[in-house]
Amino acid sequence: MNFTVGFKPLLGDAHSMDNLEKQLICPICLEMFSKPVVILPCQHNLCRKCANDVFQASNPLWQSRSSTTVSSGGRFRCPSCRHEVVLDRHGVYGLQRNLLVENIIDIYKQESSRPLHSKAEQHLMCEEHEDEKINIYCLSCEVPTCSLCKVFGAHKDCEVAPLPTIYKRQKSELSDGIAMLVAGNDRVQAVITQMEEVCQTIEENSRRQKQLLNQRFEGLCAVLEERKGELLQALAKEQEEKLQRVRGLIRQYGDHLEASSKLVESAIQSMEEPQMALYLQAKELINKVGTMSKVELAGRPEPGYERMDQFTVSVEHVAEMLRTIDFQPGTSGEEEDEEVAVEGEEGNAGPEEERTDGRENTGQH
Repeated sequence: MNFTVGFKPLLGDAHSMDNLEKQLICPICLEMFSKPVVILPCQHNLCRKCANDVFQASNPLWQSRSSTTVSSGGRFRCPSCRHEVVLDRHGVYGLQRNLLVENIIDIYKQESSRPLHSKAEQHLMCEEHEDEKINIYCLSCEVPTCSLCKVFGAHKDCEVAPLPTIYKRQKSELSDGIAMLVAGNDRVQAVITQMEEVCQTIEENSRRQKQLLNQRFEGLCAVLEERKGELLQALAKEQEEKLQRVRGLIRQYGDHLEASSKLVESAIQSMEEPQMALYLQAKELINKVGTMSKVELAGRPEPGYERMDQFTVSVEHVAEMLRTIDFQPGTSGEEEDEEVAVEGEEGNAGPEEERTDGRENTGQH
């Protein structure tokens, strides 16, 4: 239904009122819409009772509103355009009421109940000149008046116009204003719909960006964990090499100490020999003692050998750099993903070479 066209004849003549009545006819019962009036998704209107009759006929198994059984809804076709209307479990009671059409019907009925030119209006008399009908309109004072008021009375110096002319003009202006209001309401509703879609898009984009943000930070954490594992491995390797060397020296010194202790024990027993001839036969023992006392053992670890300070890691600059991470306006998530992928392909060789160099440098300590 075209509300603009429907409103304009509202305050016109009888023919125009007839045209308006045709716009307010239900396509099912062929009578004027009876309230409540519901609007379909295709923008056509029906009496809710008529809409329910069509819906029940198209969905015979659908339970009524008073039933305790939960229904899954149904569908029917608009009698005007045959557009398929899908309803939820509330049936036609879930359709929106068209309050605008209901108000137009109320106004139409009020206007139809009054004659277009009532007797009181035809015989409205001037208060100052009781025998004169009000038949002109003072444009200067903006009030209806009579011809004598224009010729001899208070409006003799005013600009006037025929009363029917001003009547029709103001009726037309009011009708046009109503039409503009209706059109404005349609535009406002369209803007509201657009803003609701904007809200949905904002939520979807925010949800997507949150997911991307989590993925980026999880990637950073993975890189940190990988690098930490590499550094810990290098530290463990250096620890094992140093421990092996020191433990080898401990074993060497232990063996020497054990052999020296046994030789000392043998020498003490030889010194207790009372027989000089037998004692003098132990000259070989004296040579062993002399040789043992001159044995030079492998050098001990140099001072500071136990230190591991070379494995100190400075992360202050990295932490400071991480604190500078911020959003980049104007860069979409897809572009960032492509940039990260390209940088990852180009940088695959670089980090591997750096890790290899790091292991080589660590082995030199």
